[in-house]
Amino acid sequence: MESLRKESMKILPQQVEIGLLKQISRSAGEVIMDIYNGDYAVVFKDDKSPLTAADTASHKVIIAGLQTHFPEIPILSEEGKDIPYEIRKGWQRFWLVDPLDGTKEFIKRIGEFTVNIALVEDHTPTLGVVYVPAQDKLYVGVKGERAFIQTGTDAPVPIRVRTEPPEEGLTVVVSRSHPSPDLEIYLKDIKVARLLPVGSSLKLCMVAEGKADLYPRLGPTMEWDTAAGHAVVVAAGGTVKTLEGQNLTYNNENLLNPYFVAKC
Repeated sequence: MESLRKESMKILPQQVEIGLLKQISRSAGEVIMDIYNGDYAVVFKDDKSPLTAADTASHKVIIAGLQTHFPEIPILSEEGKDIPYEIRKGWQRFWLVDPLDGTKEFIKRIGEFTVNIALVEDHTPTLGVVYVPAQDKLYVGVKGERAFIQTGTDAPVPIRVRTEPPEEGLTVVVSRSHPSPDLEIYLKDIKVARLLPVGSSLKLCMVAEGKADLYPRLGPTMEWDTAAGHAVVVAAGGTVKTLEGQNLTYNNENLLNPYFVAKC
């Protein structure tokens, strides 16, 4: 068993079966949409943030799928995050999952909520899948290899960050549900043509897809909020760095991200 575990650790991220991850994320999206299109209950976590039945249902689908197909890889999920650091600090490789990112958009009946599954290796997201159930749209990024978008059963289409900013100024992605008082200060010396309000990890995907130039996040996020989208941005040629210019890292003792900026 130990030798099998060591062999599995040698698998490179591009060798992970992306088709399985797409299937898992779509299955999670199906249970989310069943609840979204019906009646659902909303409760509040200890930190007063909302939790819907869809979060729990999606979590169960994703965990079951990952444990079935990748039993050797541990999982850290927003809805199962109470794993002591003393245990997870030894993880060189693990799944980081947000079963339903954009709960506020879900509750408001705005279709900008996502399912996020990331493979993190040595504190870096090397593979990310972001699924948008309300749009049946899937973003995938593999570090050092490719990023693409797939809508429904259409063929995957490669995506890339913008190579040059437009002359009229930057398109800046901002949070639809979490305004930041520090954002105006950050942008005061930047030529901005347009602010693009978006929910969930779709903000990162807008940069990866070349629909925006910059996403400064000057408000609280957790590691599971960003890992999958982070992988998509990097695979599409962009960067996700702290305000001090360091790469955003994962599996830290404190799972709260520092402020960061995603850009082309």
